[in-house]
Amino acid sequence: MNTDQQLQQDVTAQLDWNPAINAAQVGVDVHQGIVTLAGHVGTLAEKWAAEQLVLRLTGTPARSEALDVQLPGSGQRSDGALVRAVEYALAWQTVVPAGRLAVTVDGGFVQLTGDVDWQYQRLAAEQIVRNLTGVRGVDNAIAIKPAVALSAVKHDIEGALLRCARRDSAHRVDIRLQNDEVTLSGFVSTWDERVSAIDAAWSAPGVRNVVDEMQMRL
Repeated sequence: MNTDQQLQQDVTAQLDWNPAINAAQVGVDVHQGIVTLAGHVGTLAEKWAAEQLVLRLTGTPARSEALDVQLPGSGQRSDGALVRAVEYALAWQTVVPAGRLAVTVDGGFVQLTGDVDWQYQRLAAEQIVRNLTGVRGVDNAIAIKPAVALSAVKHDIEGALLRCARRDSAHRVDIRLQNDEVTLSGFVSTWDERVSAIDAAWSAPGVRNVVDEMQMRL
């Protein structure tokens, strides 16, 4: 197992390697395997890229509350202008259903509300907003509106795992359903298998929340 010092060196090296991140502005601290990011970045997309880098490298999310988005002068937008920009961007895409989302902005922090049919639509809306100039944060409060009953969801998820992951991994993942929430536990061998299991759960119609309790085991 990597020591905290080795993990800190690995994360720092990966940040330096990624051209989408100004690594000189990002501090990395590791304590008992938990990575904390601090400092300042110029865009929300840059902050998100740093968080995702840590997630891929360690398998656990980074603590990044102290990693602040400080927009340069050219990136400043009034809240009113930002509301219009978000609404315009959402109107010019084909993934998120039109007319079902509402946008509010306070100090550059965008809140999205409303409902969609699928998790991928919910994530797509957040991604669209995250990459707009002037956005300092996104509160994704979009609900997933159940499209069908969940009686056959477990069978569908198990089938997707057999297609997406190694067959032995599919049998080591336990799937529990409670109302419209799916809990995944058990063991996977790789990060890709973990992502495949989570994606399969979110792809089931009507699922509104996925709880990941899986553990990595080689």
